[in-house]
Amino acid sequence: MFWSYIHILDLLLWAFMSISVAYITFYALVSLFSRKGIKTVDVPESPESTFLVLFPAYSEDRVIVGSIKKFLLQNYPQDKYHVAVISDHQQESTERLLSDLPVTVLRPVFEKSSKAKALQYAISEVSGQYDYVVVLDADNIVETDFLHRLNFLLKEGYKAVQCHRCAKNSDSSVSVLDGVSEEINNTLFRKAHNLIGLSSALIGSGMCFDYSWFSSHVTKLTTAGEDRELEVFLLREGIYIKYADDILVFDEKVSSADNFQRQRQRWMSAQVNCFLSMLRHLPEAVIRLNINYMDKTIQQMLIPRSMLLLGLLFMSFLISIIAPCWSLKWWSLLLLTCLSLFLAIPVRLRTKSVFSKVGTLLRLSIKMARNVRHIDHKNEDFIHTDHK
Repeated sequence: MFWSYIHILDLLLWAFMSISVAYITFYALVSLFSRKGIKTVDVPESPESTFLVLFPAYSEDRVIVGSIKKFLLQNYPQDKYHVAVISDHQQESTERLLSDLPVTVLRPVFEKSSKAKALQYAISEVSGQYDYVVVLDADNIVETDFLHRLNFLLKEGYKAVQCHRCAKNSDSSVSVLDGVSEEINNTLFRKAHNLIGLSSALIGSGMCFDYSWFSSHVTKLTTAGEDRELEVFLLREGIYIKYADDILVFDEKVSSADNFQRQRQRWMSAQVNCFLSMLRHLPEAVIRLNINYMDKTIQQMLIPRSMLLLGLLFMSFLISIIAPCWSLKWWSLLLLTCLSLFLAIPVRLRTKSVFSKVGTLLRLSIKMARNVRHIDHKNEDFIHTDHK
């Protein structure tokens, strides 16, 4: 009887983990239908849209001035875009340097800071009407034709666009793995989704929205997972999110295990909070056959990849010791997960150097497992990731 209960528990746990593996495997296979590289063709001229470009900056003294200077090199008419920096808890010397540039520097005073509050403050304080709003992080660097390419894409009628965020640094094993993880996300949750007509996931920066829509929805943000909230708003309203694979946004990857742990803790809290909030609207989505919303709800149920790999590895060895005849299904699931993730990694990153970081990945996975007990189900606290 004891072994019957153990076997039932083994099967239930395997079935639970299989949901995450099946989701990853499906979209990894979908991504194989298109393996074209990033386009470098000239973008045709088109009537210029107007952009409000927002840079929320919380204690980002090290990077914000350089990012703004780089952005101002855009080969786009200067009267067609306006840059606003929301300077929160930054040094006076940084704000003086920013004030010398042709940008608006906003200086909010928040009792409890968050990116959502920064965006809300900017929309309420910056006057004027624009066609679109772009949200970038303080460390983001874009190419000089960023707005030009974005403008051309938006002429196709999109109201929400997620650009291709990619790593701008690889100075440590952690930053390399963080960059690879981002590209896997781009493949599974953005590129592959668009390939079968589903909306791309948002990622927090490199985002562009219809200005009227954004200004009317940004005030509804209440958590530290503002990108997930915005995504839910879009999906509930049936607004398609386009993934712009050829519009690059270079993002600084975390270089230390501690920063990695804090970042993933924030993401896990946002994921749990998003899943709980989406459940109450799921019956409506099913009735209306809102496939995008249903898919996103399932996505929030997924076990974080590093924890999934760690869990599968642990269970494979454990069941091999307890009951070797039961272990084949675990090893098969682990192998399928590894193969799917390999397929989701862009070819240019499938190098010996990247795969040599397996030891670091294992250590980071253990750190992530420890984060579970620190998950904030309300997700109202802002966890800042330092840039060193």
